[in-house]
Amino acid sequence: MNVVQTLSFGRVVKKLHKNQKQDLDEAVKAIMDNPAIGDVKAGDLVGISVYKFRMVKQLTLLAYQYEDHTITLTLLALDSHENFYRDLKKSM
Repeated sequence: MNVVQTLSFGRVVKKLHKNQKQDLDEAVKAIMDNPAIGDVKAGDLVGISVYKFRMVKQLTLLAYQYEDHTITLTLLALDSHENFYRDLKKSM
């Protein structure tokens, strides 16, 4: 499976601490094992799934797209819940 990250996702990951990156790696592995694990969004965010997980005891949302025909997982955004969907819509 190809895993691709957007530039904005990469910038956020670069700022994370080591223990946060470990939690993120576990979340990405869970998505790779089962791409349908996240909540599929509708409306403006159609085609995007959001996986909720705990990163150092804080609820964190990870937006991604999975393309079945190319077996590609694209990591779009990572943030806490506050303004997550609004910012995601702006970046799309």
